[in-house]
Order: sequence, then structure tokens, then C-alpha cells
Amino acid sequence: MAIRTANAKWNGTLKEGNGKMNFSNYSGPYTFKSRFEEGDGTNPEELAGAAIAGCYSMFLAALISGENLTPERVETSAKVYLERDDVGPVITTIELNTQVKCEGLSHDKFDELAAAAKEKCPISRLYASAEKKLEAKLI
Repeated sequence: MAIRTANAKWNGTLKEGNGKMNFSNYSGPYTFKSRFEEGDGTNPEELAGAAIAGCYSMFLAALISGENLTPERVETSAKVYLERDDVGPVITTIELNTQVKCEGLSHDKFDELAAAAKEKCPISRLYASAEKKLEAKLI
């Protein structure tokens, strides 16, 4: 299987410092403000959201394809909730919202496959400690 790499560099203190995250064709800045407040740049939680949205979409497409159907489109967004517990900041909840267009897919089968993808995609499994909520719509 594949091994992927990414790296991040942080300079300075937590609140006044800044960093840069790099992977594949992406290189972007991040700061305290972009993570915990509102500021320019990205943050690990946005990247986690992009990771699970992408993984979920591909996994659901694979499950639909396994039913001998061809999905025209699987579009997923993710909201990642960064909260605080007694240890510190923690991702508590990830809300997935997906819309699928696939001719011939019944609503019952769609609901079954959408739920299976939520539990079984590799990134969802990685984030097992976070509650995952799913709103799935067959269009």
C-alpha cells in the first residue's frame, strides 16, 4: 500500500509564532489565529476535514461501484469541531454532509452504503475517537 508524507514547521511561541504545512502540491501557512480564532492561513482541523471528506467520498463511490452502479457525483463537506477537555484542545465531532447522484441506486441501498462508508473509510477509522455525524442525500 501507499506511504504518504507531509511536514510542518513552526517558528516561535504559540500565540506569536507561525508555521507552514507542506504536502504534495500544497504549501500553506498557519498561525494561532488561523487555528483558534479567525485569521489568514489554514489549520490542522481544516486539513483533517478535507482528509475525511475526500476519503469518505472515494470510499462511498467504491461501495456504490461494488453494486455495479456508476456514481455520477459524490460531494462531501466536513465540519470539524475543535473543543477543549481536561487535557486540552480535542476534536470532538465531525459532521459529514454528502450528496450523491447515481442513477439506479435505491434510497435504502444508499442509506446502507453511506453509513458503511462513514464507519469504514480509512480516515474515519483514524478519527475513531471523534463522534461522526452524517447527513446523506441521494439526489
